[in-house]
Amino acid sequence: MEEIRLVKPSIEYGEDIMQFRKEIMEANDNDSFAGCGSLEKSSTAEYWLNLLAEKESVDTCPAGSVTSNTYIAVRISDNKIVGVIDLRHHIDHPILGSWGGHMGYSIRPGERNKGYAKEILRLNLQHCKDRNMVRVMITCSVDNIASEKTIIANGGVFEKQIYVDGEYIKRYWITL
Repeated sequence: MEEIRLVKPSIEYGEDIMQFRKEIMEANDNDSFAGCGSLEKSSTAEYWLNLLAEKESVDTCPAGSVTSNTYIAVRISDNKIVGVIDLRHHIDHPILGSWGGHMGYSIRPGERNKGYAKEILRLNLQHCKDRNMVRVMITCSVDNIASEKTIIANGGVFEKQIYVDGEYIKRYWITL
């Protein structure tokens, strides 16, 4: 795995953001765009960036959502997006508190199995510490072994398994 950094998405990455979206859609592997803040529904990078900006502040966050920040994981050597991760500021929400958790992440299909998920989660946990969070919940599908390993490698402790919409979800907590 090459070195990456988490950055706030900007129009500078607009073309790569839309290519990232296209690759996930074409992979057709049931990837749910976890942590991508409605990227799958965004027809332009500008539209997506505006959605993300709305969620950053209590004053502009849409009803039914929680404030959050989304970051793109950029490989330093070629400035290419390898993943997206979000950080929900709290989980006082029916879905997030039950099975959504404090963050979600997606890795570009061609960059999977290289260690990027483990690294973006590690880097995002620093953002949690910066916000003085003491404990975060992260979840994954029971059959998503790669994500489960990523969570455990970052200190995730299994709490329980729950059944949601025909699927079992594992809940993990990471103490910071």
